This record gives sequence, structure tokens and C-alpha cells, in this order.
Amino acid sequence: MYRARILLCTLAFAVVVPAEAGDLEDAQQLLESGRTSEALERVNRALATNPKDPQPRFLKGLILVRREQEQEAIDIFMKLTQDYPKFPEPYNNLAVIYANHGQYDKARVALEAGARASPTYAVIHENLGDVYAKLASQSYGKAASLDASNVGTKDKLALSRQLIGEQAVNQSSKAEPPAPFVVTTGKVPATVTTGAPVASAAPAASELAVPLDDTAQVLKAVDGWAKAWAAKDVDTYIGYYASDFRPSGGEGRMTWERTRRSRISAPEFIVVEIESPAVVFKNAQHAIVTFQQSYRSDKLRTKGLKTLELVKVRQRWLIYEEQTSN
Repeated sequence: MYRARILLCTLAFAVVVPAEAGDLEDAQQLLESGRTSEALERVNRALATNPKDPQPRFLKGLILVRREQEQEAIDIFMKLTQDYPKFPEPYNNLAVIYANHGQYDKARVALEAGARASPTYAVIHENLGDVYAKLASQSYGKAASLDASNVGTKDKLALSRQLIGEQAVNQSSKAEPPAPFVVTTGKVPATVTTGAPVASAAPAASELAVPLDDTAQVLKAVDGWAKAWAAKDVDTYIGYYASDFRPSGGEGRMTWERTRRSRISAPEFIVVEIESPAVVFKNAQHAIVTFQQSYRSDKLRTKGLKTLELVKVRQRWLIYEEQTSN
């Protein structure tokens, strides 16, 4: 497993007032010395003065990573990507957390967003290369297990493992530890609205060889789901969910459906926009789509990262799970 090397530098998002600057400087020094509880106290004091200031928010995320409170750190970095979508650092740090837990597809999506935001940001590209290599190693390993006679696959597997510092299966010597992902602190793609979704420009090496029309069909399903939601066509909207759909709140399917019907019917209008959807196939029958979702109505406005897991049922792609981070 990769472990992150944290570079303790703050974001150049905004100028802070002197009192906050003092607290932030103290917090950073305390973090560097390992005194995370005191560092967190200083950051919270700065946030009490200006809760929207990105610098203490970002530093708090770093502190929480050090304290292994990673879900709270994810929430902070995710919100920063929404509030400051032109800076790549929060995307990078999200990816590091995901990668350290073996969630390489999520890491790839976050890093690709950061790379589109800042094509010249070297750390993003280094980490993205490591993620691609890890995904490639997993895919080559699967291929080798399915066809042990394929020498070419074994050579590719050995090369990919060498790139990421993994020990080969038949080696008895201890491998060198892998190079760490780098956590850092700093631009993002043009908006793609519902009706014109696009997949990632360059799929990761580990993505399965699925037909291009399957990618198109997955995106078409997501587009239709969003359009039905915006049109307040509740029956069509519900029809995009699989019969065994698992609501994220743990409620039963029938309770969830009643709630959704009520919430979709209540507003006078609904607008749903999807930005930069990225598709990853777990297998030929299971796809994951991640995108930025903007929702507004006469009652509510939200924006956040949405993840839909879809399954293929009788040639239709239906939603099996969904998660939203606002």
C-alpha cells in the first residue's frame, strides 16, 4: 500500500487577515512538529473568524490526514474542489487518500480532473502515472491468472510491478518500498451540461476492454435519468433505478421511492446539470460514473460530486447505487 508524503504548504487562494495568518503559521509549525491536536485548535480558531477561507480549510484537511481522520479530510477536500474548481491541489489530495485505501479508480478520476485543471502541475502527473501503473499491474495480474501460458502478459506484469515497486510473485527477496504519493496544496475542465456528456479522454490502463457503444449507452442512461429528473417525469426517473437499488441512507426501496416522488413533485421547476462525467467499467455488466452535479429549483440549490453505480439488466443500464458529496 502506498503511503503519502505530506508537503506542508498552504494554498495561495486568498490573502488572510493578520490574526488568521498568525494562527495558520502556528498551526503549520505545530503540524510539522507532530502536535496535531494543537494545530487543529489553531486552524479551528481561524475558521471561526472566517469559515469560508480556503487556506485554513485546506490546512485542516492536511491535519486530519495526519490524524487518520480521513473521511473528514475527504469532505474538506471535496468541498474545496467545488468552491475553487480551478485549483488542482484538493483533487490531488483526494486521490492520495483514495489510493492509500486501494481505491485506484476513484484516485484516477480525481487526478484526471486535477490534471485538466492544471496541465503543467507536475505532482498531479506523477501521481497519475503511479495510479495508471498500479491499475495496469492489477489488470495484467488478472490476465496472467486467467492465462498462465501468456509470456507477454507476464512480462508486462513484471514491468508494471517494477514501476510501482511491488514485489514479483516469484521473488523471495524483499522489494524496495514503493515511491510515495505526494500530498500537496493548486484548474478544471469546461462545463458539460446535461444532454452532452462525455467520457474521460484517456481511459486508464486497467479499464476493461468493453465496446465503445457500452460507454455511450451508460452515458445515455445517465443523461436520460437527469433529463427525466429535470422534467419532473417521476415514473421515467424511477425507471432508471434497478429493482434491487440500494438507497444510500439505508432506507427501504419503497420508502425511498415515496420520498423521491414527493421531493421531485414539490418544486415548480428543476434544473439538473452534469459536468465532465467519467466512466469506469468494473466488468462488462457493471459501470461506475462520476461527475459534478449541479441542481437548482425554486426551493433548493446544490452542487457536489455524484457517483452512480450502474448494472446492465436486459440490455439497459440501471442505477444500482448512488452517492452524493455536497
